[in-house]
Formats: sequence, structure tokens, C-alpha cells
Amino acid sequence: VQLVESGGGLVQAGGSLRLSCAASGLSFMSYGMGWFRQAPGKERELVATINWSDDNTYYANSVKGRFTISRDNAKNTVYLQMNSLKAEDTAIYYCAASRGYGLKYVARQYDYWGQGTQVTVSS
Repeated sequence: VQLVESGGGLVQAGGSLRLSCAASGLSFMSYGMGWFRQAPGKERELVATINWSDDNTYYANSVKGRFTISRDNAKNTVYLQMNSLKAEDTAIYYCAASRGYGLKYVARQYDYWGQGTQVTVSS
């Protein structure tokens, strides 16, 4: 199983980025997907998660209204559209896959992880 993130980078506050996570080696539609992030000196936290059928999502309060998670099951890819970025969004962002059909909110519920992509927001 491989999860490969892309789309990170350096952006000014108020800008946007779109992260992508391409999955291979798993039955993508059998997995809920999540985006986590980890800033230096902080614990990894859930940013957003989406169920297998793209009809149920959850967002952390800190990103609600600014970030959108979506998935394309035909392309085995999950996305995170990030708008109105803030300096506090700076972190390494990880894609993760959780077997099963419900939403999963805790890191230990996820079975596979990507290597992460750095997002840096300058103020």
C-alpha cells in the first residue's frame, strides 16, 4: 500500500493550496480517508476526514469553513483544498487511510499513512 501526498509548499497568509493524495495497493472504496497535520513540537491532529462514498465529512473547528476534503474514487485520490491559509496552518500534512465505512477521528484508527508534505504559510 502506498499513499503519496503532493501539493504542499510555501504560500502567503490568505492564499490557497490544494493537497492531493494518490493511493495504490488497496481497495480505495473500502477506506475512509483523512488528512492530519503535525506542527513542530505539537501532536499530530486530525484536520478533516471523509467516508468512502464522499457523502459524509468532518472538519476540525480550526479549519471549518476554510478547508474542503473531497475524493475521486475513479482516480484513487483524496484532496484537501485549503483556502484563507493562516500562519498557524503551517505543518507537515499527512494523508491516511482507515478500513471501513464510517468516519474515523483518531490517528490509531488509521491503517496506512503517507510520508507527509510540508505546508508553510508566511505571515
